Amino acid sequence: MCDGPGSAVHRSALHRVRDTPLESTTSLSDQKAELRNATLAKRDAMPAEIRQRGAEAVAARPFPVAVAPGSIVSGFMPLKSEINPLPLMRKLADAGATLALPAIAGRGKPLIMRAYAFGDDFARGQWGIREPKPEQPEVFPDVLIVPLACFDRAGHRIGYGAAYYDMTIHRLRKMKKVIAVGIAFAAQEIAKVPATDRDERLDLVLTEREIIDFRGS
Repeated sequence: MCDGPGSAVHRSALHRVRDTPLESTTSLSDQKAELRNATLAKRDAMPAEIRQRGAEAVAARPFPVAVAPGSIVSGFMPLKSEINPLPLMRKLADAGATLALPAIAGRGKPLIMRAYAFGDDFARGQWGIREPKPEQPEVFPDVLIVPLACFDRAGHRIGYGAAYYDMTIHRLRKMKKVIAVGIAFAAQEIAKVPATDRDERLDLVLTEREIIDFRGS
């Protein structure tokens, strides 16, 4: 996968944080921020056509979770260089899934998942993110397709720093059985996420190269 300009610096940052013990003076949030920034720089450097092919490859494979007609699957609207989940969401909708998208309820609060169908109008949420309009009903997904900055082989992820998905997954798992599926490029994998008990593990990660299943670990 393309590393892009300055990749040696990005690799150096990744290795430096991997080797830093948690008891060091570097705070956990600082470690996560450094890993996040280095990995996002790699993702940003990927050519658009490579990112597009990656999204199509994820959607082309059989989805690793049984999604019965009427099952609720939440996705997200991609920002910047994020892998695009819309081809996968369209495939699942064609198979009978009911779709949902997140709406931000406020800092420190779980996301509200609202019903969504292709063709619906959007509201403009925080940071200009497209969200379902407030009149769309809140739903409680069976499967969440989760964005991320980086992930490891233990099922841990680093998001964008506000913990929205950790809070949302935690809330839903207290209510029902729900499967959290991260979606990312293979280049976003790192050796180890410095996770805490407040970080919710993913059940799977889908990349353009493979399906990584953590449910048996």
